[in-house]
Amino acid sequence: MISDKSNRSALIGRRQALGLLAALAVAWDAKAADAPGRIAAIDWAMLETLMALGVTPIAATELIQFRSDAVEPEIPSSVVDLGLRGSPNFELLYLLKPELILISPFYVRHQPALEAIAPVYSLPFYVKGEPPYAKALNAVSQLGALLGRADMAVKVLADQEALLAGLRRQLAPFSARPTYIVNIGDSRHFRAFGADSMFGDILQRLGLPNAWTDRSRFTFAAPVPMENLAANPEARIVIVSDIPVEARNGLRNSMIWKSLRPVREGRVVTIGNVNPYGGITAGLRFARLLSEALANSGETL
Repeated sequence: MISDKSNRSALIGRRQALGLLAALAVAWDAKAADAPGRIAAIDWAMLETLMALGVTPIAATELIQFRSDAVEPEIPSSVVDLGLRGSPNFELLYLLKPELILISPFYVRHQPALEAIAPVYSLPFYVKGEPPYAKALNAVSQLGALLGRADMAVKVLADQEALLAGLRRQLAPFSARPTYIVNIGDSRHFRAFGADSMFGDILQRLGLPNAWTDRSRFTFAAPVPMENLAANPEARIVIVSDIPVEARNGLRNSMIWKSLRPVREGRVVTIGNVNPYGGITAGLRFARLLSEALANSGETL
């Protein structure tokens, strides 16, 4: 027979345990409640990361251009457009009363003005000479932890790993041939993506060698002469994003372009718009579009 004293001890023990569980629940709720709900994204890579975690910001920058150049993720019409990334509308941002503002080191010059409005959280994606995709993955983890969405971050990272592994297997037959990844500026110049770019980093993760072994050359004025693509005649050429109309017409009549062996032998594919300075979403969009384009290219392996 259990004594009354034992019953009381057991009862106290259960009460203590229940009290502890209740305290933990309150602490968890408080932590979740502390997570900012009204978030503005100045940097596009941060915008992608936020949306990947299932959080829609109240405001972001250059949304018309984002929907055209980045395409993914789809940004709801409810998100307020703050204007240019390089000079956001601070007055409008102040009126929106954000609880958190997301930037990258690209926008450090604006940090004091932004911090006068709300706390600022900055993460690096692009560091000169370094592949960026690992930083994009780290941003998912870091932002997920900050926003109380660590479980979602784990799922996002697991899903991307599975997707890239599957695409790598699909692209194995194409791995013997190096690939130039370019963006056309005009009929005589292009922008080149090396291992230090998002596209070059993803290309390597997909098991495809990059024909461009130098650092990335991506500026507003396309800096690389078209004849540089003749350096590796066995390569294929992947053109990322729309070709300007003037350049398209010029390429048709360009002796340099038409003399390139990959062009003569039909080893040129074009994929849709992808943000070259994006985050995880841009990286995975590039991987998916590249895989689809090569599968449908009819390239002789």
